[in-house]
Amino acid sequence: MEQKPLVSVVCACYNEEQMLPLYYDAMKKQVLDNLDEYDFELIFINDGSKDRTLPILRELAAGDQRVKYLSFSRNFGKEAAMYAGMKHAKGEFACVMDCDLQDPPEMIGKMLQKLGEDDCDCVATRRVDRKGEPKLRSAFSRAFYRIINRISDTEFVDGARDFRMMRRCVVDAVLELGEYHRFSKGLFMWVGFDTRWLEYENVERAAGETKWSFWKLMAYAVEGIVSFSTVPLRIATILGSIVSALALVYMVIRVIIALIWGNPVAGYPSLLAITLCLGGFILLALGIIGEYVARTYMQVKNRPIYIQKETNIKD
Repeated sequence: MEQKPLVSVVCACYNEEQMLPLYYDAMKKQVLDNLDEYDFELIFINDGSKDRTLPILRELAAGDQRVKYLSFSRNFGKEAAMYAGMKHAKGEFACVMDCDLQDPPEMIGKMLQKLGEDDCDCVATRRVDRKGEPKLRSAFSRAFYRIINRISDTEFVDGARDFRMMRRCVVDAVLELGEYHRFSKGLFMWVGFDTRWLEYENVERAAGETKWSFWKLMAYAVEGIVSFSTVPLRIATILGSIVSALALVYMVIRVIIALIWGNPVAGYPSLLAITLCLGGFILLALGIIGEYVARTYMQVKNRPIYIQKETNIKD
């Protein structure tokens, strides 16, 4: 009998005790027991959860041999969890998705079908709307995509999700990028390969609360900009040059005024304003440089992206 292709589904989990039973039931009904032409393995990465996520994963693994799990020693972040899952994926195809059911399981069949019909390397998804999302977060998200597409050579698709189905060649290429600070949306696009897009309307969480606060998303956006563009460094250089030129012009004007009309004491407020402005520009430039230096510092330490504590995955 011909062996069926294996599909590895990677799912990062952080405090998802409410969602895991719902997610597993949905996957079993719509994917595992429905797509008979494929074999599946579900790889759950417990990213240092503080609730009953790990015990639930043990229970699921005990009742279904297709369920694999790996538990971190602490919270290393979603990016590290996605990397760990792809590293342990054995399938000819690998799918990355969230367990909050905002990534519809029924789309997995469509992804596999499109991979076969279009002979492409990757099928990715993007949201066509942001229904249910706070307006401020939506506005900043759209602004982020506009900015990063202007300053980066890597193309970023507005509304793109991490939810995607990849052939083995794409997974191996992403795993070769051993960056400590990872921004997967950019890494998936940077490695290239032939990608098709599936669009769908936004789906709200079925249970629990999102782990992404506004400030975490802002920090993630900064991570993406710093990881895939050096334009901020050029902006700091340009601003510094402009301010230096203006300071030189101002100095010449003050010298001329002093030679013609003398050097009165008046002008202290303007001098203070200029000093504060220059100080602000200097601190801004140092902050931008510091973002890049910090990432270089963390990278050269060569620390592991994650530390494994427990798993049922056999090499």
